[in-house]
Amino acid sequence: MSARAVAAGPRGAAAAARPMRLRVATYNIHKGVSRELFGLRRVTRIHELRARLHELDADLVFLQEVQGRHERNAVRFDQWPSESQHVFLAGATTRKHTFEAAYGRNASYLHGHHGNALLSRFPIVRRENRDVSDHALEKRGILHCVVQCPTVNVHCFVVHFGLFAGSRERQTRVLVDWIQREIPPDAPMIIAGDFNDWQNLLSASLYEQLGVREVFDSMQPAMGMRQQVVHFVRDRLFDARSGDGGAEVAVAPRRVRTARTFPSLVPWLRMDRIYLRGFEVRDAKVMRGPEWARLSDHSPLLADLQAKG
Repeated sequence: MSARAVAAGPRGAAAAARPMRLRVATYNIHKGVSRELFGLRRVTRIHELRARLHELDADLVFLQEVQGRHERNAVRFDQWPSESQHVFLAGATTRKHTFEAAYGRNASYLHGHHGNALLSRFPIVRRENRDVSDHALEKRGILHCVVQCPTVNVHCFVVHFGLFAGSRERQTRVLVDWIQREIPPDAPMIIAGDFNDWQNLLSASLYEQLGVREVFDSMQPAMGMRQQVVHFVRDRLFDARSGDGGAEVAVAPRRVRTARTFPSLVPWLRMDRIYLRGFEVRDAKVMRGPEWARLSDHSPLLADLQAKG
């Protein structure tokens, strides 16, 4: 159960009997540096990023492109934090809003390094980062954390896949093999991050082999007649497959409806995802608007979850 769902005193027992609820976010923060909205000057956004992340009131925050160290930016920007970005983002002015943080280094260079991070309201009891780089010019990793939530441990995977389709396919196979070999099949699980999968070619494999579901697909919002016609035509135009010799056409299931998150100023490509196992989705949305667009080139996703059973 999330921190805001647990009541103190006699009401606490009743609250504990209800299904656990979590609020989850994923965000590619672009190393805490962006360009001015209508200019070329690079500016640091890390202080505003921290404030905005804490305003989300999330229990788990999956972050990509987190700067563990950057000596050049420390000199270039007056307000560059002295600590690593995951440590800086985890902290706040009040103890109530402090996260526990885990960081997985992916790319190292002469003046620093960056990678993925998880911020958690609950204890992180295990953490591991694995290198899934497909070639030397593009370093990628997957951060796995086990989070001790009030009623169950949740396996969290922070993902940032490569820019090339072949790399993403191989990295997906590594992730699937890792989970099938080492994670109990009934364990609650969240896989979130920047998949760079704008054509949505990876979801079918994850659905079939891991039994997960993407948050926006889980919501299945009601569609008007016009939307239904559009989906019907699209699915048959792009997903229909026919066999040899005039065999009967086999229509594939409807495509997964993921959210548009990139570029943040005018989101069009579907790059960021939250896949779930063992949870139902109560609500999910993309955080849009100029106040978010100025912080990173991606828009964050926010989802309210409830544990099944």
